[in-house]
Formats: sequence, structure tokens, C-alpha cells
Amino acid sequence: MSDFFQNGIVTTLHELGGRSTADLEAEVAALASNTPVSLVLPCLHSELAGPALGPLVRHLAAMPWLGEIVVGLDRADEAGYREALALFSQLPQPHHVLWNDGPRIGALVAELGALGLAPRERGKGHNIWLGLGLVQALGRAEVVALHDCDVVSFQPRMLARLVYPLLHPESGTVFAKAFYPRISEGMVYGRVSRLFVTPLLRALRRCLPPSRYLEFLDSFRYPLAGECALRMAAARRLHLPCDWGMEIGVLTEVFRDHSTRQICQVDIADAYDHKHQRFDLSPSDGSGGLGRMSRDIALSLFRGLASQGQVLDLGLVRTLVTAYQRIVLDLMDSYADDAAINGLRLERGEEARAVEFFAASLFEAGRSFVEEDQQRPLTPTWDELSHRQPEALARLLAAVTADTADHSGR
Repeated sequence: MSDFFQNGIVTTLHELGGRSTADLEAEVAALASNTPVSLVLPCLHSELAGPALGPLVRHLAAMPWLGEIVVGLDRADEAGYREALALFSQLPQPHHVLWNDGPRIGALVAELGALGLAPRERGKGHNIWLGLGLVQALGRAEVVALHDCDVVSFQPRMLARLVYPLLHPESGTVFAKAFYPRISEGMVYGRVSRLFVTPLLRALRRCLPPSRYLEFLDSFRYPLAGECALRMAAARRLHLPCDWGMEIGVLTEVFRDHSTRQICQVDIADAYDHKHQRFDLSPSDGSGGLGRMSRDIALSLFRGLASQGQVLDLGLVRTLVTAYQRIVLDLMDSYADDAAINGLRLERGEEARAVEFFAASLFEAGRSFVEEDQQRPLTPTWDELSHRQPEALARLLAAVTADTADHSGR
């Protein structure tokens, strides 16, 4: 049971209990009739046969207040695309499956990329970028929600709570981010947030002058949550990173464009069970997996700080790594005590190995940022792209429509 306590500089909306799901969904449905909501689902082909997506689709089918659903399908051949169309055909709402690996969308993205108007890398950010573009091309939504497809514990109440702050007429919210505990089968998960992002943010706050940007990021209970909702006007202005730093990058963009009074975080579940990724905790993991993830996140943070005028050098990086190690050791004790009183398992040895790995990745990310060229062109926003290539949105919609007609008979 949560309480009313507010920490940080963004509003926290707690789950205080007592309100039925039926009552919540009835109000959301009434509000959504005046403020249409679209949902973007970034999806990998491998997730089609996973344990989460089938139940998720069945739940979404029973949520009539969702005005439209856009699925971004990555890493799928033609047979995989047909498979996705069949799975999502259960949805009674208007829905669209973006075949990101198909020739039509591939040609459009390549053409835009040659003009510097498309993401340079594939990844989740690229997938969401296309999804948001399609939502804009369809022109119906005022609010758009982003949700991962690997959540095996999904319930309709979760999504209703996430979008509620943007629908309530007296709220003024522009962006809402979900938070939840990563607990499954008696085990505590969420290591990258717990053991890397949170202690890194606090180490940065210890080593650098007071920063409202760092205070903002440290206000989020789960900064790496993939679930968020935002006004479509804000979504059109997002520069989306395509690597593992995407979630931090989105928060940086929102901070740049909006008052913290327009931003909130929402408690959407007592437990949230994603599929669990196991990563190699050895030096050979340096070019991928956990090494790539932690470096991308750190680099996203460093770029955000640079955009605020902060200068980093190698001496500061060494100090930062030392501060991180001290802070994370204290947090590990706190996490262990929290797990123990709740009867949860925490693999302390594996957590210690992860921390050692994270410290090495942090130093490498800092060294790379200081010594190498970190100038990366920002992924264009759909607002920018629409001004420079006014026909791009219509062409994206036409590509999706043609793909669907060719492969499903619709």
C-alpha cells in the first residue's frame, strides 16, 4: 500500500487502493470519447510466439476506449509479417501493423535517411519513431501511449491508469511515465535500474554542481520503464535515440520541452513481470548485451548533461566511478534488507558481479565520451520531417496500407 508521499520534482500518482477497475475504466472510456487515445506497441517477431503477447492482445481487444492500435514489427520476414497480421486481427479496434523490414517501408526510410531525415540505427527507438509517425499520419489521436510487448502480467487497469492523467480535464499533464516493482516468482529483478541508473544519477549529483536536470531524472522511481503516455503534440517533437539509451533520451527530451509540473509518474501495478533477459557478466560481453546496454545508458546521460552545459573530463569520470561504487554498495544493502522483509530472493553474488561489470562499463563510457567524437546528429522529429518532406507521412500510411492489403486481403 502506497501513501501520499511526494519525492523529487515530478508528481507521483500512487496506487492507494479502493477504486475498482470497472469504475476506473468507465471514467477513462468517457474521457477518451473526447480525447482519443492511440497505443503504439514496439514488437519483435520473436515475441509473437512468447507467453506475453497472446494474452496482451486478448486484453486489448476488451478495451474499447482505445481508439487505435499501431504495432511496429521488427526482425520479421514475409511469413512473420503474415503471422503478426493474423495475431492482431483479433483486435476489434482500428489497428495497423508496420512491417519495418518490408521493402516498402525500407525504401521510404532509406530515402529519408539519405536526406538525414531518418534514424541512422535500427532498434526500439527506430521502431517507435515509425509508430509515432503512423499515428500522426492517421491524424486521430490526441494522446499516445507506448507499451512493451513482453509483459506477462499485463492487466487492462495498468494501461487505464497510465493514460488517465493525460485525459483528466483538470490535470494539465503532458507526459506520464509508469513505475512498478520488478518482481517475479519471488525474485527481485530490475538490476540495471537498481544497480546502475539510480546509483549513477546519485553519483553524478554528488560530483557535479546542483542540476535540475539530474534532480528531475532522479525523481523517477523506474527511469527505464518502457511504458509511458504523452500528448501527441509532444510526441511529434521527440528526438528518439535508437539504442539502449532511449528511455533516458525520452526523459531528456521531455525535460527540455516542458515544465516539470506537466510531468508525472504513475504507479500502475503491484508487480510487473517482463520476460527476463540473462546477460553474460564477462569481459567478452563488451560489444553487446549488458555491456552495450550500460554504456548506451551512460552515454545518453552524458549527452543530456552536455546539452545542459556541463563539461566532463577524464578526472571527473574517475571520480564519478569511485562515487558510483560507494553509493551502489550502500544501495545493495538496502535492497537486500527490503527483499528479506518481504520474503523475496536476491542473488547477492550475481548482483555484486553485475556492479563490478557496471563500474567497468561506466568508466569505458566516460572515457569514450571524453576522448572520442560523440557528436551524433539528432534523430529528426516528425514535426521537422513534415516541414522538410511534407509527403512523408502520407507515403508512410500508403506503405502500411499496401502491405496490409497485399498480405491479409483486407
